[in-house]
Amino acid sequence: MRYLPIFLDIQHQPCLVIGGGPVAYRKLATLLRAGAKVRLVAPELTSELAELAAEGAIEHQARLFVDADLDQMRLVIAATADRAVNRQIAELAKQRNIPVNVADQPADCSFIMPAMIDRSPVVVAVSTGTASPVLARMIRARLESLVPAGYGRLADLCARYRDQVKARFGEQRERRHFWDRVLQGGVAERVFSGHLDEADAAMEQALAEDHPQSGMGEVYLVGAGPGDPDLLTFRALRLMQQADVVVYDRLVAKPIINMVRRDAKHIYVGKERNSHTMRQEEINALLAELAQAGHRVLRLKGGDPFIFGRGGEEIDTLAAQGVPFQVVPGITAANGCACYGGIPLTHRDYAQSVTFVTGHLKDGTINLNWAQLAQPHQTVVFYMGLVGLAVIVERLLAHGVPPTMPIALVQQGTTHMQKVYVGTLATILDAVERDPPQPPTLIIVGEVVQLRDKLAWFQAVEDPERGATTPILPDG
Repeated sequence: MRYLPIFLDIQHQPCLVIGGGPVAYRKLATLLRAGAKVRLVAPELTSELAELAAEGAIEHQARLFVDADLDQMRLVIAATADRAVNRQIAELAKQRNIPVNVADQPADCSFIMPAMIDRSPVVVAVSTGTASPVLARMIRARLESLVPAGYGRLADLCARYRDQVKARFGEQRERRHFWDRVLQGGVAERVFSGHLDEADAAMEQALAEDHPQSGMGEVYLVGAGPGDPDLLTFRALRLMQQADVVVYDRLVAKPIINMVRRDAKHIYVGKERNSHTMRQEEINALLAELAQAGHRVLRLKGGDPFIFGRGGEEIDTLAAQGVPFQVVPGITAANGCACYGGIPLTHRDYAQSVTFVTGHLKDGTINLNWAQLAQPHQTVVFYMGLVGLAVIVERLLAHGVPPTMPIALVQQGTTHMQKVYVGTLATILDAVERDPPQPPTLIIVGEVVQLRDKLAWFQAVEDPERGATTPILPDG
């Protein structure tokens, strides 16, 4: 190990920065976030530094560096444009045993500045030992998804209950097991979702138990997006890694299922037209039963759970039975398929509104407000409309939409199976008869479709590892 990773307490301590450019500003901003009293020495400043000086956030000496500037300093950063001056400052600081960092001159540094993830009081520092600052920043970006902002609030909760836990559990092993359970269970999730009062109540309950146990679990209703795993949210990824049980739909891409915690139990509840593995009411009850048995349940749904995903029905049951839950939005199929298909859903010249409708209702019909859907200057997106495409075309034409109206069908959008059919209301049925698309296929009707020729950017490449929303059958 070339460098010793340490964290310095510089709250209210005098620190010196020499230089008035963008690099100096970057370093100085980090010192200010750590609570330092910063003195800046430079003849000229960037506008950002001048603004800080004018606000009184820093003390500015408008001149060149002199040796006396090092007096009483706890830490020094040299960031001038003159490498020789930077080296001289570093040598003087080292003679006084003052930690010094020199911008872009690692050989002259006594300490280096890592890439940081700030979730105060939790701080994660990443360093490559000056080998590649760019790589350090890339690693930090990867870690950002694993350390959500709520970790700071979680650390505050730990600090508040530290003495109580120590008094409750005399042995270090018992304390460690208690904290392992709390920090990976419902208490932590309540903190992350902003339910701090519930988190405190759960902590008090856990401390009061004679024989601590898992108690009530929780349900995570997570949108898996339209298929591309890269479109998952940071929170979705985190919850997928800590769930005990995953309940998943047919339209969740297999590579996304593979990202779930490996030892989690998988329960398939996929539904196809006229073929339901489990009725919706049974799914609702299953989620509640699993959570009441103490499990952390991941309810994974394609797209967004609140847009034709029946997520509202599921959490209605959970709320009625007092089961804790949280909802993680996903990129809905309309957004994902339109973006990857090169079709903007709104555009000032073509569409000032967008409407999402389902291609079939609960009773199997397509009884929609066709007069409203036939209005000009809008985009209409039909979910689950492939089987009823002929009816959709016929009803739009019957309500005055011109036969020349552009229409697009996006098959398995955002995946390597994506295929886009473009035509008009007059031609699209012949096109799909010649080359039938595979479900799931989204239908987009509107003038915006004609922009695809200019805006198409995504090229589907055969890559099974990236996933397609083909039906996923349960193991065995």
